[in-house]
Amino acid sequence: MSSVPPAGSPDEGSSISDEELERFLRESAEGVGSPPKEPSARARMVARRLAEEGAAAPAAWRPGPPVRIGGVGRTRRRGLLTVVGVLIAAVVAVLAVRPSLLLDRFRGDGAGTSASPGPAGGPTRAEPFRGSPAADWAEGADAIVPPAARAVPGVTEAEVARALRRTKEFLVAANLDPGVLRGERPARAIGLLDPKSPGLPAKVRRSLSAPDRTNDPLLLFTRFDPAQVRVLGDVVKVRGEMTVRAGEPGVAEVRADYTFVYPLVRAAGGDEVARTVVRRSLTFAVSDPDRWDVTEGRLLPKSYYSDFGNTACEVYDGYLHPSFGEGPATGEPATGPTVDPYDRGRPLTGDGRDECGEVTRT
Repeated sequence: MSSVPPAGSPDEGSSISDEELERFLRESAEGVGSPPKEPSARARMVARRLAEEGAAAPAAWRPGPPVRIGGVGRTRRRGLLTVVGVLIAAVVAVLAVRPSLLLDRFRGDGAGTSASPGPAGGPTRAEPFRGSPAADWAEGADAIVPPAARAVPGVTEAEVARALRRTKEFLVAANLDPGVLRGERPARAIGLLDPKSPGLPAKVRRSLSAPDRTNDPLLLFTRFDPAQVRVLGDVVKVRGEMTVRAGEPGVAEVRADYTFVYPLVRAAGGDEVARTVVRRSLTFAVSDPDRWDVTEGRLLPKSYYSDFGNTACEVYDGYLHPSFGEGPATGEPATGPTVDPYDRGRPLTGDGRDECGEVTRT
């Protein structure tokens, strides 16, 4: 039986520390972890790629640094690739990404239109989405609509249907649950992930107990510091899509690409409203348990990319930190390119860069 389904392109990976790999190999020798197999040439190539590590960025549009677990403000980009298969069965690599999906260029997600900033056209407590393309989007969990399930070779229609439901449950639990948004432990979302996902459980634990630049829970979960901000009301705007395709023999891949728009106010009070835009693109492998060493009914991450619009640069405390119009932005200055966080016309794919730039709107 193979350990886990193989991952995507080896050129997409970033890195895992020697200590983590050593620990995994030691646990394997002691019978604790799943024993890796002899690495293939492809695995060795990926391993070499995983030795490279990038840096992170600043309070506007912010990408994530390669190799992290996963004014309008600034934006950062993050992405995670769980490299699964052979020797690299212990590796979870994070990729820096660019925002957006080509498909939405034909769906009119608001790319190309600008919202007038300031009191006349900006958000208010009564109209928190005023001036935003998200004003006409669907709300919350109802906006996440899985497609009809279909069988792929080696995976039944019922198994695919269950994976689609679980994917929606994960998106809701990780990005819409009120407790998670105010910084509580995302227990429901964690419980949906396969504990056999190489290296991921330990990274999630570290990211929640001691978040830092390397281990950041924001890669998987949307969280705001309750001492600083809170989500206004109970409406989060959502747009995106979910698709299924056949992967390796006996593997289906469920891909979800969604943008979440959060209206926020200061915890201390006041009338000013800010918005943070979070884009997530993830792929889960759905595998035949008779062929692969997976936990039936759980989600095995294959790749994960994130993009945050309006959050502080170089702040790694496990929370998103939006900027408000009144007062200076937190974090380091933005030095990357200007980005429209609503533009889903460009695919979220790792390009090896790690930049934090300004967003044109929120």
